[in-house]
Amino acid sequence: MLIFLSELIGTALLIILGDGVVANVLLNKSGMKGGGSVQITLAWGLAVLVPVIIFADSSGALFNPALAIALATEGSMAWSLVPTYVIAEILGAFIGGVIVYTLFKAHFDATDDTNIKLGVFATRPSIPNTKLNFLSEAIGTFILMFTIKGIGHATGISGGMDKIFVFALIVSIGMSLGGLTGYAINPARDLGPRIAHAILPIKGKGSSNWGYAWIPVVAPIVGAVCAVLLFNAIPWK
Repeated sequence: MLIFLSELIGTALLIILGDGVVANVLLNKSGMKGGGSVQITLAWGLAVLVPVIIFADSSGALFNPALAIALATEGSMAWSLVPTYVIAEILGAFIGGVIVYTLFKAHFDATDDTNIKLGVFATRPSIPNTKLNFLSEAIGTFILMFTIKGIGHATGISGGMDKIFVFALIVSIGMSLGGLTGYAINPARDLGPRIAHAILPIKGKGSSNWGYAWIPVVAPIVGAVCAVLLFNAIPWK
């Protein structure tokens, strides 16, 4: 139960802060409209850091089904725990999306662009290309998982610096690859809010783009699993 609650609440916080900054920057009549991609990227890094600090000791603070599946693949997590993580994370992300909509409803109503409305909740490619979009999400998540493994493997990191490194990692991935697909690098981060977008009575919302939705779900899992397989194949000693 503690793992479920930690992952649910932590992922909800992640989405409130992450999707919240996108709403702040993109929606009409927001006081921070036009803040730009740097604000969004930094805030997404902080959106990961905050719940990681809170829940690292209770659940490992994964907030990402791809990481849970990768850890189970390498044997450091029991497969029996994976459904708990995945369900909690997707549900938490859905709840986070609902809260963002509730807070910004008037701003959604004042915004006509359907792509912007969807972009608050879910990712989309700047140039649709199935193979390259898939590769971008897979490589981004590979870097995420491989670096997290590397941080855990490194010596001399103490005093919470590992969490600061994760913040820097998220920001780095976003600033380097974010313009391609919105760097979901997390199935729950995209799927939960996309479901919220599909269900919520958002004025003039348009399509939820389900034709693309499988990429930010499947590609991160592939990238994360490849990362742990390669990391564990390296003879570190």
